[in-house]
Amino acid sequence: MIPHASLGICSRSDAPSLLTMKLHLLPRSILACCVLPALSHATEGMIDLSKLSNYARQTIPSYITKDNTTAGNSISDAGATLGRVLFYDKRLSRNDTVSCASCHSQSRAFSDAAIASAGVNGTTGRHAMRLINSRFANERRFFWDERAATLEAQTTQPIRDHVEMGFSGASGDPDFTSLPTKLAAIPEYRVLFSMAFGSSTISEARMQNALAQFVRSIQSFDSKFDIGRAQVANNAAPFPNYTARENNGKALFLNPPAPPGQPQNGAGCAGCHAPPEFDIDPNSRNNGIISKIGGGNDLTNTRSASLRDLVHPNGTSNGPFMHDGSLATLAQVVAHYNAIPGDNANLDPRLRRPGGGVQNLGLTANQQSDLVAFLLTLSGNSVYTSELWSNPFDAQNQLSLIVLPTQAVTITTDSSNQLTIRCQAAPNLPYLLQTSTDLIQWTTLETLTSDATGRCEKVVPMSGNRFYRFAFVPPS
Repeated sequence: MIPHASLGICSRSDAPSLLTMKLHLLPRSILACCVLPALSHATEGMIDLSKLSNYARQTIPSYITKDNTTAGNSISDAGATLGRVLFYDKRLSRNDTVSCASCHSQSRAFSDAAIASAGVNGTTGRHAMRLINSRFANERRFFWDERAATLEAQTTQPIRDHVEMGFSGASGDPDFTSLPTKLAAIPEYRVLFSMAFGSSTISEARMQNALAQFVRSIQSFDSKFDIGRAQVANNAAPFPNYTARENNGKALFLNPPAPPGQPQNGAGCAGCHAPPEFDIDPNSRNNGIISKIGGGNDLTNTRSASLRDLVHPNGTSNGPFMHDGSLATLAQVVAHYNAIPGDNANLDPRLRRPGGGVQNLGLTANQQSDLVAFLLTLSGNSVYTSELWSNPFDAQNQLSLIVLPTQAVTITTDSSNQLTIRCQAAPNLPYLLQTSTDLIQWTTLETLTSDATGRCEKVVPMSGNRFYRFAFVPPS
């Protein structure tokens, strides 16, 4: 327990029993809290560290077996909670304007509506990859060109990038080493790093681990596909909840292409995007789209995100597709694979004909439409709205942390209508006992020093509509 917080309690006999300790993002002379008539776990701008959200024990379907978690960095509730705050905090950029979430929006399956995302010094050279189900894959490398050996290594490269977040140490940017110092001056990070790692030390490795835990926690398994898959023995069986077109599209996705000259009953998509994870085969090469944003060619883009949540449940695409954002719709994506437009030295061999030349499946218009219908069934719902992965900051970019469980505080009354408040806080520190009738104006009654065990206690009158709190004033 750290002292940079305050405890608010209401003296009314009908008041709620919720007792909170909070930290605020912006500097204040007293880092204080309010007592609200009702305070839900999902209150905007607040994280309850005494009741951590469940990141580590989320339900995963039994048919999902792939997992690229780096040894020694399994998801923990505390680590992913810290990662969530880091992910949304714009102070991780040089000028406090860009966060990871600026380019990876929850409403877009953690991608971007724009072809190129805006950074602190221009726009990105590739489209922001969706982060849905990043954990559930055989592929352990990240970025379109797979330049990061692990997700942990990936997480801070955008921060170190001159264009994206600006801690590059070049072109007038501060060096990355100044970022941990910057964060160490923010009280809530001292709390969060201590909670996640046992001490308040902030380092790049710890930031990487926390961010990777948060990203790996982002999962989507409540799609129409998952509902159907849970009812059958394998991926190939017809799904009872699917339409005829969706089941036909699934068969096309799973089945390999027919030999030349025979009627086509398969597109072979599963060769690179095997269900039920729909992740990318680590041995894949590029898919025939080699253009670069801004002009020129690039043959190094050999990775893709999972095919889950390509489209929002409302039917809109979660941003453009491919590394260059050159395809706007799923129909265009299917048309591209139906007839690869050109060869290149790094084209995936599965996109070439056995006898030479590039893939030309010859799918009919109805078959292509059925493939799209199937791909639409891979989108879930809760990932777009769940508090687990939402912005923890409020509209003013402030964040409050509840750091004391209610069990740390006891309130007792006696026959003389007096209220005894006892709080377990940090030991041997001065706390202000304050009172208010409106939760806006607070008056200091006296200063109390907690004892060697951290106990702070005071007897106060229980009268009318009156609130009390203990507030800690940081040393000047």
